Amino acid sequence: MNLSSLLQVNSRKYKNKEALVFGEKRLSFQQWNEEVNKLGHSLLSLGINKGDRVVLYMPNTIEFVIAYFATIRIGAIIVPINAKLTKMEVSYIVNHCDAKAIIVHELLHPQIDKWENEQVICIKTGHRNDGWHSFEQLVSNGSSEEIINASAQEDEVSILYTSGTTGSPKGVLFTHKNILTVATMICIEMNVNLNSRLLHMMPLSHSAPLHLIFMSGLITGSTHVLLPIFVPEKFLTTVQDEKITHFFGAPVVYTLTAKTLPINKYDLSSIQRWIYGGSPFSSNDYKFIEEAFQSSNFTCVYGLTEAGPSGTLLVGEDHYQKAGSIGNRGALYCEIKVVDEHGNDVGIGEVGEIVLKGEGTMKCYYRDDEKTKETFIGEWLKTGDLAMVDQEGYYWIVDRKKDVIISGGVNIYPKEVEDLLQTIPMVREAAVVGTHHEIWGETVKAFLVVDDETANYEELCKRFLDGKLASYKIPRLYEIVNELPRNATGKILKTLLKTK
Repeated sequence: MNLSSLLQVNSRKYKNKEALVFGEKRLSFQQWNEEVNKLGHSLLSLGINKGDRVVLYMPNTIEFVIAYFATIRIGAIIVPINAKLTKMEVSYIVNHCDAKAIIVHELLHPQIDKWENEQVICIKTGHRNDGWHSFEQLVSNGSSEEIINASAQEDEVSILYTSGTTGSPKGVLFTHKNILTVATMICIEMNVNLNSRLLHMMPLSHSAPLHLIFMSGLITGSTHVLLPIFVPEKFLTTVQDEKITHFFGAPVVYTLTAKTLPINKYDLSSIQRWIYGGSPFSSNDYKFIEEAFQSSNFTCVYGLTEAGPSGTLLVGEDHYQKAGSIGNRGALYCEIKVVDEHGNDVGIGEVGEIVLKGEGTMKCYYRDDEKTKETFIGEWLKTGDLAMVDQEGYYWIVDRKKDVIISGGVNIYPKEVEDLLQTIPMVREAAVVGTHHEIWGETVKAFLVVDDETANYEELCKRFLDGKLASYKIPRLYEIVNELPRNATGKILKTLLKTK
């Protein structure tokens, strides 16, 4: 079984069942499969063959899903990229993976118009442009005859590019088996089944929305509801009107919605699982979200792209005592432990690096053998996340390994400082980094996004942190900024802050 054959099986088993929903447009499993075959035949006619890389630059639309599976069906390797990337970022990925083609949505086309790379086959939706093939014509002109993909589960199928917070993005190469493993995990852990209705509002270019949520629905024959952007009201009305059962979102989706809308005016009773990932909720944040959504059906998923993603789970009832942690066990098919720099297990309460092992883990970094070797200890994948395990066996993220500040030979974890700074009423966001110090090696600097820029934040923050943190952890330097620099996935670019 491979990803392409899963869709073909469902097109026969559930041919008239609603598969894809995008606004007023709805496709059955049979219709979806036919569109995939048509585009697949046209891609073959353009000279795109097995093993070629095809970059997919689209928001969450039906065209995204058709192009994704058409590429896989002909044995090519699909490379979905974030719809928020700039032309320079898109160009880097196209060149790095040596793409044979790029498929672009018409809304994003202006961002990369006048594409210089004449070696790349260019396809776009909407009105036809010089030098660009029409997506719609390729679909309409293609044959609906079934294309059989004979790929084995160990064959390569996709590349997802990491966000590049610490340098250039890295291409994470996956096999069919990697993706099927983590998707099956979600089916079982989250009870995704034939009657499930999954809302896809987070970008399908990212590993968790795509591999975990979308692919679990493909396995089970669930209905997929697509939204291209996050608007709080549209989010809740879609859950209500489409009777959504499962949704995955970043924590900010829940907090911003709760702060923006009277959630009790919407009928959200169909939801079986509110899933979140990217970072855990603090205890206070979870209480706020649980009360606002009038639900305890929240599950935190922890993992990283290189792991499939897979890692750990913090289920609903555990939030009452352990909100802020990432759970106490590896998810199905995944093992987890915390180790020191030599790969030895650390003791209770000691800080070490999280490592993961499972069949969902990537095959390698694409065209980067050296980085691949650095990332593994035997079969264990190094996450770069520093954590400790408490007496009950729950894992608590301390910080990113690369963000640790070393001042006078002592480790300072920025996340601990940031979490406290963000409890100050006038501080909306905080990012803490280490800057060069001639005597101590590094000193602590805080960048703040605030409500009132006239206040003396250096004095206010130092007074607030006094007694809550050891003196060496308290920032010595402060800078007020309008916003924190972020990449396309919303992660703070601390490398840019360190140059300020």
